[in-house]
Amino acid sequence: MLNSLDFGQTVNSLDGLTLDFLSEAPLPPETRQRLLRFPLGVEDSALLPLEQITEIFRLNVAEILPVPEMPSQVLGICNWRGEMIWLIDLNYLVGCPPLFRQQSLLVPPTVMVVQVQGQSVGLVVQQVNDIELHDLQQLQPVAPGLFPAKLLPFVLGALRGDNGTVLDVIAITQYPLWQRHS
Repeated sequence: MLNSLDFGQTVNSLDGLTLDFLSEAPLPPETRQRLLRFPLGVEDSALLPLEQITEIFRLNVAEILPVPEMPSQVLGICNWRGEMIWLIDLNYLVGCPPLFRQQSLLVPPTVMVVQVQGQSVGLVVQQVNDIELHDLQQLQPVAPGLFPAKLLPFVLGALRGDNGTVLDVIAITQYPLWQRHS
């Protein structure tokens, strides 16, 4: 059993300890970025850089205002902070089954608001899962055959070790199919 005298000696024996080794070797800069993982389709998931996401919120489906003559990937618009934003069914855009046709949609969908060139767009997904740290410098480049053709224009790259597909927010928000209608 440790008595108070032994404890005092233990603390005193650390008094001379210095941390000079930390000043000799600077820590390498952090190259990992925070990515938000979310389901994409039925069995897959994808990631978006968290720094590109302005806000995440649950969407009451009744708050979606449909816009006539829009591509089916565009769900409509909704009020976000007093601004009307476009809502994009991210699943449907990348070639997966549409979000609102999935039987598993038991909870309100999630909107990830992204801003590109001053325009806010809501990317609608079933839910968000986790925030993960990954080194985007280690992304495998986009290669034909590695991704389905409809997903390919939106892929920034793939994480090594089957850790997921990182999507390109700019490619999504500037996709010509829905941009020509805005």
